Parts: sequence; structure tokens; C-alpha cells
Amino acid sequence: MGLPSGSLQESTISLFARAGYKIRVSPRSYTPSIDDPELEGLLLRAQEMARYVERGVLDVGLTGLDWIQENDADVVEIAELAYSKTTAMPARWVVAVPEDSPIKTVSDLNGKRIATELVNVTQKWLASKGVEAEVEYSFGSTEAKVKQEGMVHAIVEITETGSSIRANKLRIVDTMMQTTTRFIMNKQAWDNPWKREKTKRIANLLVGAFQAEDKVGLKMNLRRDNVDKVVGQLPALNNPTISNLLDDEWVAIEVIVDESTVRDIIPNLLDAGAEGIIEYPLNKVIY
Repeated sequence: MGLPSGSLQESTISLFARAGYKIRVSPRSYTPSIDDPELEGLLLRAQEMARYVERGVLDVGLTGLDWIQENDADVVEIAELAYSKTTAMPARWVVAVPEDSPIKTVSDLNGKRIATELVNVTQKWLASKGVEAEVEYSFGSTEAKVKQEGMVHAIVEITETGSSIRANKLRIVDTMMQTTTRFIMNKQAWDNPWKREKTKRIANLLVGAFQAEDKVGLKMNLRRDNVDKVVGQLPALNNPTISNLLDDEWVAIEVIVDESTVRDIIPNLLDAGAEGIIEYPLNKVIY
């Protein structure tokens, strides 16, 4: 199994931990240990992961949709895991220019020079827009190149929040694509029943862990005649579970909600007659 090194490494290992897999990485090794004797791990840059999965060097791996498309890799996509290095939102590849650049639209890039790590995808995207431009590979410091006169006129760079673009006094002209992390598998490995089943089980746990990341469970007791009022305050993931208590006049309700809404929900639940409210974290939510 290929695990992405670099910016995605920490968030990937954290996701696996919530899914139930402990991965330990030695500072001097590219072969992390996994507490599952059926799994062997290898740390690789996300940029080259899809290529090695396609070749069968790796059975499975995690990389971005952007790098799958950049390598034109013929692989099986098992699951989408929309996490990135700092947020749970899709990252974007954007066309950016200096704030004072005369370039206002994509068509203004005709005849211009563009720097990016995502060369093949950028060339195809520009062609789809009817734009002819020179696209060169950037080995790093991409934002700096567009600010140096005579180097490039624009860049195509990845961003999550746009803060780096703004910090470098750049302006976004257009969004080329959104990308999220994908769990991918080699086609020959997919044809192996044992490997396919093992991979599906891992994917289910990873997706469950990801889906639980921003949700919590709520438990509460209430009088039976307050059920409708309390349930009316719950933006439930699914219908709440209602259980009878020993006292026939009381019931218990359990529900899953978005963590961001709890601070607004709990006061309303109290006003509606709920008591003994317990909030608890979730490791996985599997549909």
C-alpha cells in the first residue's frame, strides 16, 4: 500500500488511525510499519503514486485526482476521501497572475508562458479553452516566478484557502479543477478476489472515519409527551433512535448531528424538555 509522503502524510496517518490502523513512520525509513500483518506500506510522493499503482509495483495507494489525471493513470478508483493537508475541503488548481497584471481572463493567456507542476492537465485544459500557451514545469517556488519579470506571465498552482495566493499579492484568474484524495487500486490486483475484498474493507473503514470527522452523537432523556417538540429540534443524519425506559412516561433519544450545530441545538433541546444530554465523539460513520 502506497501512502503519500510530504504534506498529506500526517493527515493520512491520522485518518488511518481513526479507521483502526496504527501506522508508525521512522524518520530514516520509507517503509512504515502497519499493525496489520496483511499490509505492507511504502511512502511515496503523491505526484508519482498513481504511476506505480498502474504498473503493479503497488496494489493500492492514496493520491489526488489531479495526479491521477496528470499521469493519465489507468487504475481502479475505490473511494474518494475529500481531505487535504489542512482542511476537509477540496483543494483547487487555479490560474494566478500578479495583482497588477493586464491578464483578466483565460483567453488573455494566448501566447503567454505559464509555470506549474501540473503540466499535462494544464495543457489539456488550455486546449479545451482554445488557448495556445507555453506551459513549463516548475520545480518549486512557483509563486515567486510569476513575480519576477521575464520568467512567466502566469502560474497554475494548488490552493486550499487562497491565503498563499493573497500573501504573494497574486490574483486568481480562473479555477482549473478541484481535486480530492482518492484510494486507488491496480487493475490486476483488483482481479484478485482476496486483494479486492481486503481493499474494500479498508476503504469502508477509511470512508467511515472520514464521515465521522465533523459529527458527534447526542443522547438525552425526555418525557414521552415532549418527543415531538424535541425531535423537531434535531437536524438528524438519519431518523433519531427512540428507546423506552423503565419509567413508561420517559424515553431516550440518540442521534448523530454535525458538530458545528451542537452549540445551537443543545439550548433548544433543553427548552423543548430534554434532560441529561450527553455529547460524545464518533470514530466512524458507515452507511
